Amino acid sequence: MKLIRRISLFLILSGFMLGLGGYTALRAEQFFYPNKYPQKETSNHIKEQTPGEAETEEQVIEAAVENIPVVTADTAYLVEEVDLSDGTIHEKEESVPVKYIGLDRESLVEELESYDANPPLTELERGFETIELTAFSKDRVVVCKYYKTQKEEPGFYLMVADHFIVVYREDRQTLYMNTDILLESLDDALQAEIMQGKYMESEDEVYHFLESYSS
Repeated sequence: MKLIRRISLFLILSGFMLGLGGYTALRAEQFFYPNKYPQKETSNHIKEQTPGEAETEEQVIEAAVENIPVVTADTAYLVEEVDLSDGTIHEKEESVPVKYIGLDRESLVEELESYDANPPLTELERGFETIELTAFSKDRVVVCKYYKTQKEEPGFYLMVADHFIVVYREDRQTLYMNTDILLESLDDALQAEIMQGKYMESEDEVYHFLESYSS
């Protein structure tokens, strides 16, 4: 009987020590890692969010972000070049500029305004006037550039036909004007020039000549 009592006492003592050790370890872990076991709010003014509610809120936020289209590397980037001098339009597709990727419509407009205020020298040499955004979506962006090219005025040639001065266009084949000025009415040096084809740089120069030598 004494042996049985001793064994029982030993088992009880061992169980007590084991339980005490486990409790002490748990309290120590809670002390050093307070966020590992979050406590429920006891305040009457704060309602704890359930996992379902938190997930729903995250989905709403993600959906709101996805509804704002932005430029991506896969967005088709079209550039329309309009020549204001003759009204011609040339359209081409280019790679999306790296600095435009990730921008929404408002941000892209700001970038284009900055480009418009400080265009590259190569654009100015082409007669760049302005730039604007004409279409925007995550799949397709259209930018319109306006140019005003300075076309050189074609020249003319004074030549002779049946002893009269005639005016041809720069190709020397297209007749521009007949005149009543006789070749013989001009001085010898001028006659020699016209017989070889005297070049006139502009229409104004042609009319100035005609006014000077017309009878």
